[in-house]
Amino acid sequence: MRQRYQLKQRPQRSRSYDSDDHERGACEWCEYALVITLATVLLIGVSALTIFWVFYYRGGYAWADDTPDKQFNLHPTLMVAGFVTFCGFSVLLYRICRCFRRIYVKLLHAIFHALAFPCIVIGFLAVLDYHNKKGINNFYSLHSWIGFVAMGLFGLQYAVGFFSFLLLLICNKGTAGFRASLVPIHAAFGILTFVLGVAACLTGLTEKAIFALGADRYSGLVDEGIIINAIGVSMVAILGVVMYILSREKFRPAEARERLTRTSVDL
Repeated sequence: MRQRYQLKQRPQRSRSYDSDDHERGACEWCEYALVITLATVLLIGVSALTIFWVFYYRGGYAWADDTPDKQFNLHPTLMVAGFVTFCGFSVLLYRICRCFRRIYVKLLHAIFHALAFPCIVIGFLAVLDYHNKKGINNFYSLHSWIGFVAMGLFGLQYAVGFFSFLLLLICNKGTAGFRASLVPIHAAFGILTFVLGVAACLTGLTEKAIFALGADRYSGLVDEGIIINAIGVSMVAILGVVMYILSREKFRPAEARERLTRTSVDL
């Protein structure tokens, strides 16, 4: 009788464990949805806040010799859009599009990089031409040095990614080993490029606030200074949320986790 009683109790215990596993899975999905939503709102919001700042406080945009200040306004807007918004989404696509086929995620990744590329190039040309019109030296500040390195890494990443993606389309099986060896390098330098891009935008915002408002007005917490600081804090929050998402192995697609496990076992 005692053995029969124990056998009857075992299914109830297994159902309890299954319930715990289900609850843990639900909590993970809630966490995943929360941080992905937060990252999306921040990535879009930081560009929207930058556009609002430029239109409300800086007079909008132009590209003409008689309005060089409005031409300069293209620089912060396009650099934030390119380095932060588009690159941020590009980095997160492998976590956001968990149900997509890998080839489609790669294609979206390439599209977001393609959107960031003209933003960065036009933003760079805008500030370079502005400096030449105003007689300001180029590449003298920490902001410009960090930005120059970030642009160089972005161009290198874009070229390597485009090259490997073409190899994927031309010869999938023959280049599998070569592309697999590029993945960790490409991912590491992609994160580094994103971090340097955020750093360049933060130092550039600080420069613009001091030059445009002056140290006295900026230290007095005028409205424009608060908006500039809000843009900077948003970018810091984006960096923190993106790094958190990338650090969570459970946010990876199941296929990527299995591939990572097989690699670690092989090693």
